[in-house]
Amino acid sequence: MQPEDLYQLDAEETSDLDGAALLVYMEGFMDAGAAGRLLTEHLLDAFEHTTVARFDTDRLLDYRSRRPLMTFDEGKWESYDAPELNVYRLADAAGKPFLLLTGPEPDHEWEAFAAATRSLVERLGAGPMITYFGVPMGIPHTRPLGMITHSSRPGLVASKVPLPSKLQVPGSASSLLEFRFGQAGDIGRPRVPHTHRLKSSVLLRISEIHRRREQQTVPKIGQPGRARRELVQRHQFLRARIIQRFQQYAIHDAEDRGVSADANRNGQQSNRREHGITAQHPQAVAHIG
Repeated sequence: MQPEDLYQLDAEETSDLDGAALLVYMEGFMDAGAAGRLLTEHLLDAFEHTTVARFDTDRLLDYRSRRPLMTFDEGKWESYDAPELNVYRLADAAGKPFLLLTGPEPDHEWEAFAAATRSLVERLGAGPMITYFGVPMGIPHTRPLGMITHSSRPGLVASKVPLPSKLQVPGSASSLLEFRFGQAGDIGRPRVPHTHRLKSSVLLRISEIHRRREQQTVPKIGQPGRARRELVQRHQFLRARIIQRFQQYAIHDAEDRGVSADANRNGQQSNRREHGITAQHPQAVAHIG
């Protein structure tokens, strides 16, 4: 079976995609705070999109492990929410096209899926591929968001966040895609302006996920003074909220200690009463005789 048998391509949506970035997010793997899912929903809501390709979910998914929803209404089945693993064509604010592969992560045939995705990207002339998801980390949510990046070859990213030299973790379909694409060589050519615009969209959406605690600097690049003042005001507001929250915790803690102390005193009094009744009970029995 050929890799092309795993997907259906809409030929009408394949023009002008030479070098278009392919974003990849599939549900089912690690995604702390639903960061990847929310970003994907934002992209599909904010930009007009059309379907370029549809993968064969009957081959790739285990329906018994992730049962699709069906609606039963007035004595009959009304609808079936069929799972979809699709590649969408979008265009950013400047009109530059990019692709988005999203849907449930395949349960079966990862290697065939990777080969089919490579075949699709080569046919479209797209590239590079960019995966994204949320990584859990034990740090306070009041700290600025961090972004860890890596690539199949040096020079594609410029992250200053240190990475462990070697890790062994459970695999995912998107990680296998990245690995196989890297083995085959970089497909397409990165276009820095386009990648910069996508990165800005990513950062803006992540700040929304975390209740907009980061300053949205992209729309205000030409107003550094205003942005700085608003950032200071935001930090002052956040500091006041943290102090208020600690005060509330202190009050709640004091109330909890008071309730606990009352409960202990009531328990001790109840124990003393029960002890007194027990001590009097043998005397009552003796007097009956």
